[in-house]
Amino acid sequence: MIAFKSHLKEAIYERLRAVYPIEPEELDMAPTPDPGMGDLALTFPFQLAKKLRKAPRVIAQEAAPLLATIEGIVKAEVAGGGFLNLWLDKGAAVAEAVRIAGRTALAPEEGKIIIEHTNINPNKAAHIGHLRNACLGDTLARCLRYKGETVEVQNYIDDTGVQVVDVVFGVMELEAKTVEDLERLPGKFDYYCWDLYARVSAYLAGHPEAQARKSEIMKGIEHGRDPEYAMSRYISRRIVRAHLATMARLGVAYDVLPCESTILHLKFWEKAFTLLRERQAISLAAEG
Repeated sequence: MIAFKSHLKEAIYERLRAVYPIEPEELDMAPTPDPGMGDLALTFPFQLAKKLRKAPRVIAQEAAPLLATIEGIVKAEVAGGGFLNLWLDKGAAVAEAVRIAGRTALAPEEGKIIIEHTNINPNKAAHIGHLRNACLGDTLARCLRYKGETVEVQNYIDDTGVQVVDVVFGVMELEAKTVEDLERLPGKFDYYCWDLYARVSAYLAGHPEAQARKSEIMKGIEHGRDPEYAMSRYISRRIVRAHLATMARLGVAYDVLPCESTILHLKFWEKAFTLLRERQAISLAAEG
């Protein structure tokens, strides 16, 4: 697909430079945010607007018919203030990949590729659906590594979510146990939490007033306040170790385990929000 896109980009550039004073670096192609908007979005009308002293949308409207007739493009459509969205002939892309298969050596075509998969809530044992997701992600990572790509496999750990809160609630309120009590529990801890999670769901359904205490526990976890935070950390870390052991039996491993609690405590969101605001990438809506 990358070779197809590279060939397509060359064809688009040759078609455009016959009409516009465009440089190769001004032809940027990126996936659209929504498949319903096409496969690729071109932004060159914005780069050419100053040179041509035309509105980007006018340039996009002029260029759309030129690009729509290029082999491999099914449709070219103007969007927004001057984006040019392309629908690709995926059948042609696959046919080209099949044609060259076996004729060229496998070689990396990307920089580092990050694959995030599995993403089990660390509150109970893994089930067959989780194993399916892990196998799919691991297969993709293995295929890309075989091809020569640099791949980093991540498993995002949502250790502050409501599912973990439910188990913490069950341990502290229904079982009245401490971390020390959990350390002495016999048997498989992830199975114990599975059964407890089911009990908590039934209990909360019959005792709606208990939601207030559950909310307190969630706030304690999010703000790093003990004993709620210490309990959630112990439970989630122990469950993650159980998940890793389960996946290891299938030959599935990870390079990085990003934890949501770490993101919260390091205030990544505050830093990201500051950067977005400084770069004027966001604005405050006054209405609507």
